[in-house]
Amino acid sequence: MEINNNILKVNISKAKSGNQSAFKYLLDTFWSSVYNYQLKRTKSENEAEDITIQTFSKAFDKIDTYNEKYTFKTWIITISKNVHIDLIRKKNISITADTSKEQEEKAYLVIDESPSPEDKIITEQNLAKLLRDIKQLKPKYQEIIQLRYFQELSYKEISEQINEPMNNVKVKLLRAKKLLSEIIRKS
Repeated sequence: MEINNNILKVNISKAKSGNQSAFKYLLDTFWSSVYNYQLKRTKSENEAEDITIQTFSKAFDKIDTYNEKYTFKTWIITISKNVHIDLIRKKNISITADTSKEQEEKAYLVIDESPSPEDKIITEQNLAKLLRDIKQLKPKYQEIIQLRYFQELSYKEISEQINEPMNNVKVKLLRAKKLLSEIIRKS
């Protein structure tokens, strides 16, 4: 399809001022170019479509940065290429993170959480000592340990109950555990 440069320039200018019909014109005009470009790269219709959608979303957000020294098609294809590269990087990071040797080894170290009869006896004996140790903490740390480990509330539920942001809950819990471990080590 032959693109009239004057009409294209007018629509780019209108798009820069937020005109929705200009955005529609640019989308309709360049959709197939970007989609076909990505289809050749990804060999997947779904991926090509997702990347094309992200490309136009990013391009329309940054339309005011478009430099008219370059052809619009080149600009939008470059954005598309970068979106695709970013997605590949994210996938590679998640693939390597999911299959790292270290994580595979950790998977084998997963503890069976069902206690044996011996564990129950030890737990009952140690629970009394643990409660005495917890009582040595400041009240705010006692409360957070109580909510997390005895009431088994999630971070979100604790956050709502004590009316603090979830990040504060996490930090307080880390601090409480550190202080408790010091108390246990001393005794």
